[in-house]
Amino acid sequence: MNMSLVANTIRGLAMDGVQAANSGHPGMPMGMADVAAVLWTKYLKHNPENPNWVDRDRFILSAGHGSMLIYSLLHLSGYDLPIEELQKFRQWGSKTAGHPEFGHTIGVETTTGPLGQGCANGVGMTIAEKMLSVRYNSDAHKIVDHYTYVIASEGEFEEGISHEVFSLAGNHGLGKLIVFYDQNFISIEGDTHITYTDNVTKRMEAYGWQVQEVDGHNHDEIATAIEAAQAETEKPSVIICNTKIGFGSPNKQGSHDVHGAPLGEDEVAATKKNLGMPEDKFFVPQEVRDIFAARVEEMKKVEALWNTEFAKFAQAEPAKALEWDKAQQGELPADLASKLDLFEAGSSMATRSSSGKVINALAKEIPYLVGGSADLAPSNNTYMAGLGDIGKDAFDGRNFHFGVRELGMAAIMNGVQLHGGFRIFGGTFMVFADYVRPAARLAALMGLPVVYVFTHDSFCVGEDGPTHQPIETIASLRMIPNMTVIRPADATEVAVAWIAALENKSGPTALALTRQNLPTIDRSAFPSAENVKKGAYTLWQSGEGTPELVMIATGSEVEMTLAAAQKLGEEGKNVRVVSMPSWELFEKQDAEYQNSVIPNDVPKRMAVEAGTSFGWERYVGRCGALITKSDFGASGPFKVLQEKFGFTADNIYSKAAELLG
Repeated sequence: MNMSLVANTIRGLAMDGVQAANSGHPGMPMGMADVAAVLWTKYLKHNPENPNWVDRDRFILSAGHGSMLIYSLLHLSGYDLPIEELQKFRQWGSKTAGHPEFGHTIGVETTTGPLGQGCANGVGMTIAEKMLSVRYNSDAHKIVDHYTYVIASEGEFEEGISHEVFSLAGNHGLGKLIVFYDQNFISIEGDTHITYTDNVTKRMEAYGWQVQEVDGHNHDEIATAIEAAQAETEKPSVIICNTKIGFGSPNKQGSHDVHGAPLGEDEVAATKKNLGMPEDKFFVPQEVRDIFAARVEEMKKVEALWNTEFAKFAQAEPAKALEWDKAQQGELPADLASKLDLFEAGSSMATRSSSGKVINALAKEIPYLVGGSADLAPSNNTYMAGLGDIGKDAFDGRNFHFGVRELGMAAIMNGVQLHGGFRIFGGTFMVFADYVRPAARLAALMGLPVVYVFTHDSFCVGEDGPTHQPIETIASLRMIPNMTVIRPADATEVAVAWIAALENKSGPTALALTRQNLPTIDRSAFPSAENVKKGAYTLWQSGEGTPELVMIATGSEVEMTLAAAQKLGEEGKNVRVVSMPSWELFEKQDAEYQNSVIPNDVPKRMAVEAGTSFGWERYVGRCGALITKSDFGASGPFKVLQEKFGFTADNIYSKAAELLG
């Protein structure tokens, strides 16, 4: 097999794509072309004719700026990515975006761009593979058996997220995770040694990884290292690939000039001549096409054997096969709501506590529900009792322990969800959503149905003080496109919020939950909590017809708003209380429903939420009033803080009375 010709073809496509766009990063694809050629033609298990084959190996280009590498590989391998798409690299409407995007380009396993996220996704995918293998494999049938391969740059290894997830991967002994580290000592600003002199070998060995170092342009060394990594079953593997960025470029090889800019027409021509390739743009030799076509035929046979094995498994273990299908499809029990009738009216509990009860009830009904917390499970109430832990030599459990690694947790969650076979949730304090945000944003971009359990959702955290009291956090989550935020008012709303989160299969859901106790609303006297799925609903009105004032509240402020409204009602005022747990769900309702809850012809409105005022203008308008918190909190008992900050029924009553005139 002419591996050099394969690698040089990849280099040519990468150079031409970036040059055509006059934008992009040619250096990394040119430097890692040899590694990619060996991996994709000899070791990567996949079938381009069935990109979603569940037992395929996962390949992640974590160094997403080098996207022409994966686009070239996908095209050559026979995925539905014609050469015309490579010619439209980075252009409007093309399938070859600047950074690889899951769901946009067939064969791309995850959206990468922010450095390090792909490494974390790879850890999540590897954990998911291990969990599935423990659940479904047996001595008689082995239906889950694949690797996760990651190409990472020095930038990935510099980013803090890689430290979080590589530490966890070593701790868990993820033997089927293989990371290729592109060590070329070049970044945008120049030589990496100006800021980065880590001993990568010692670092990764300290994490508990197998470490190998190879010449990234020596095909035999690359192949030997891959086989050694596959043979290591107790440790994840990193293969340090010493490469030349922009390999083959006579004047720019090894320079930061080739990192993030086109080579220029003259240098492209000189490079192709240097590599012994014709100057034709987007040239693919027939020999290379034949090599990849032969690999496809080989992989089709491998998948056919797997299909036969799976059929035998399904026949021998029909109950397990049915469970497998439900998990892969994310099928929810039809009567789920009936299993969550857990709370008595008049009882009082924090919504973090009611969430914990709901999680445990859900876990009994949904075998593929897994989750955990960033070292806060006793406080987040995310632990599923009696269902075991996930860790080294213990992958049959359902409880993750992510450690104090919020960003790592969120990105690993993305990897588990992308892999398939599970629905995953993760918990931390609401204020630490800022550590989760980069991965949460990517989850929203990819449409991943992960669930975030954010507890301690307001300044009512109390004595811990302003560093732990979120003010602007919930508004910032609402700003993320495709993120559904739900802030339930009591235990009954929590139960429905969880069902809404699980029914949302097109994006992430953030649950905002209290530390302090809230009374459970008597649903025999008030409307059903099922209305949570509509985002907002009329909870109570003192009179008939059109109200004089609409009082909107979320979460822990619904209770005090209702008390204030009832006092106004006793004085003959016609006021309406709207519980609005989710802006996003409300905005999905039709205009008629929205108007029925917040009538357009009622200009007097107010909103009450223990957070920033940002965004509430859309619902209260210019004539409205806001009881919100637009500066930082303070340390003290939460009831004292509520009094000092004006979050009491009396203050809400006074503001409403003033608004009514």
